[in-house]
Amino acid sequence: MQRLSVETDVTVVGGGLAGVAAAIGAARTGARVALINNRPVLGGNASSEVRVWVCGATAHGAQKYARETGVMGELFRENQYRNPEGNPYLWDQVVLDAVRAEPGIRLHLNTDVREVEADGVVDDRTVRAVTGWQMGSERIIRFTSPVFIDATGDGLVGAQAGAWYRSGREAAHEFGEEWAPDQADSEMLGSTMFFYTKDTGEPVRFVPPSIAKDVAATSIVRNRPISTTANGCDYWWIEYGGQLDAAADNEAIRDELWAVVYGIWDHIKNSGEYDADTLTLEWVGSVPGKREYRRFVGDHVLTQRDIIEQTRFPDAVGFGGWSIDLHPAGGMYAEGDGSKHLFSAGLYHIPFRSLYSRNVGNLLLAGRDISASHVAFGTTRVMATCAVTGEAAGVAAGLCVRDGLTPRQLGNDHIDRLQQELLRHDASLLGVEWHHPADLAPAARATASSELRTLRAEPRPGERTSRQSLDGHDVGLVIPVEPAIESVDLLLDASEATPLELELWSTGGGENHIPVELLDRASVRLVPGEQWVRAPFAHQAPRGRNVVLLLRRNPCAALVVVDRPGPYGVLGLVSRTPRTVSERPQSNAWSAEELRRRCPVMVVRGDSGAHSADQVTGPLQRPYDGPRMWSSESLGEDPEPWIRLDWTEPRTLGCVDVVFNDDVDLDLINLHHHRTPFPVVPELVRDYGIEVLVDGDWHTVVSVRDNRERRRSHPLEAPVAATAVRLNVGATNGSEWATVVALRVFEAKEN
Repeated sequence: MQRLSVETDVTVVGGGLAGVAAAIGAARTGARVALINNRPVLGGNASSEVRVWVCGATAHGAQKYARETGVMGELFRENQYRNPEGNPYLWDQVVLDAVRAEPGIRLHLNTDVREVEADGVVDDRTVRAVTGWQMGSERIIRFTSPVFIDATGDGLVGAQAGAWYRSGREAAHEFGEEWAPDQADSEMLGSTMFFYTKDTGEPVRFVPPSIAKDVAATSIVRNRPISTTANGCDYWWIEYGGQLDAAADNEAIRDELWAVVYGIWDHIKNSGEYDADTLTLEWVGSVPGKREYRRFVGDHVLTQRDIIEQTRFPDAVGFGGWSIDLHPAGGMYAEGDGSKHLFSAGLYHIPFRSLYSRNVGNLLLAGRDISASHVAFGTTRVMATCAVTGEAAGVAAGLCVRDGLTPRQLGNDHIDRLQQELLRHDASLLGVEWHHPADLAPAARATASSELRTLRAEPRPGERTSRQSLDGHDVGLVIPVEPAIESVDLLLDASEATPLELELWSTGGGENHIPVELLDRASVRLVPGEQWVRAPFAHQAPRGRNVVLLLRRNPCAALVVVDRPGPYGVLGLVSRTPRTVSERPQSNAWSAEELRRRCPVMVVRGDSGAHSADQVTGPLQRPYDGPRMWSSESLGEDPEPWIRLDWTEPRTLGCVDVVFNDDVDLDLINLHHHRTPFPVVPELVRDYGIEVLVDGDWHTVVSVRDNRERRRSHPLEAPVAATAVRLNVGATNGSEWATVVALRVFEAKEN
């Protein structure tokens, strides 16, 4: 048996997506990182051992412009390209390759941390080391570093270090939470185990193992959907253990889940109620997918009010958008629904104060153990959001080590430093403004070969159109306004003469893309047949804002639609009954699915600056009160688009960063809850070059083909004194417009 010591700058315990993102985020600050995982594969609940869909802020499309960027965005995009079938084993390799690509990370798989060394008084403790047993290699490894990140999910490190934590449900009066119980209790969300099936094409019998449960004798058959076509995460409701201790009772929880999985399959195969003769089990999980256990106490406890009111924290370091999704502690045996959901009007923000321990000075938190109430945890627990908190914690850890700070000192006195570093990494921040002092781009004049100044979508000669009926549904059109619109023309089709009610709504905030506040209303008279109708709404927003043009339901009317994307930032909405009864506006009350990548025929009157060249040097780098990007005219009109930055005096350039548009409204998922029909997001620029202007001559310094990434950083081989930089777009991955979110230029000394 060997005893080893590993000394790094940052120790991350837990190799789920939160830990992976934390390790990568820390490594990209220059920190030396130890990433410790007690399983043979990375990914935690997302791995091939458990196989949970990686859900996040998009909420399966209920939220708009919500997909994560940063590390999680990189994983989504790479998986889309390499793993179109959603193979869980290939997903494992996507995650593993992302970690192995970072030279600063030392990965320790199969290493179970069992001991934590910490000292200090109760309210001021410090973690000194953690020690783990590496199975197979028979090594005991002691890890030391100035900063530790608990990404274990269950909060093992923090608990052993003496960090304050909560478990169970808080009483409603503690945080003023409507969805909390009247009295505090120990109930939690349970654990789940999945199975996969396949059709062999010939009869297959099933002899149930001794552990199989007679599910027909339980409430499961009566209350839960069992289907021959369901697989994997379709069975999210196979849940148990919410009334037990998720750690102490883990073995009993696993056995009960196994019993029910095999019992369900026995019921499908042998009850005679299903056409399942040729079906067989392909895979059954053996590791329970845990939802909830310890939640640590930070300097801020995220609550239901923060989620629903979309609190804008000064120390925001990430966002989420999944509903508050709570399950009964009885899980699959509960008589009621398996879950209940509450959405806000859009995305919510996560503060840095929820990502470190209040009483352990060098302990950061990542994933489902962050500082949140049980109710707020109902949304922060999903894995893409866990990865967002992981990246923020990892970058923070790297800065703490580099600058000799504690997490609290970083958050209280240098939060801007952390936010700017996260933005440079293109992490998932919303509404936080970029103003990095080393970026030369804001001081330059931005111009382009063309700018999309008129927002329009009209049929091309001979192009077939379709219809979006207003029968039974209101239909909305999200329109970016910057600086103003004069009116909107729409092409409608009416079966008979009828009045049509039109309304203009505000979204209530840059985070939202649904109607929240009524601004104006009008009525128009339709005649039979196709006709252009003018919505007589003028609106001003010099700094940019989204509005929603709403057409009220009418059984005699339909919008004429082109079956291709419109200008970026214009989005169609179709009303649907909210899944929960609430007077609050909820994003899931409006579906964008019917009109995603399709656009109502329309012309927005007024010269638009929403896609002007200077957007690439602006402070926002994802949709917020508008698309926040430059767009060329269509490539048919501008076949060789470019955008450039000019300075009045030469600047010594050392690095050029480009953030491309990867359509964050597109919902991607690791195991393909749904299929997306292209391997690379069409809006991404595929081929491009970067030139610098030196003494009146252009010199190519970067040439890229087959790009499929959103953020590209290009350190120059040698410093260049130039008066201009030009990005030339050779081709996109399918979009008819060239779009660029940000162009950042750094002096050589800032590389």
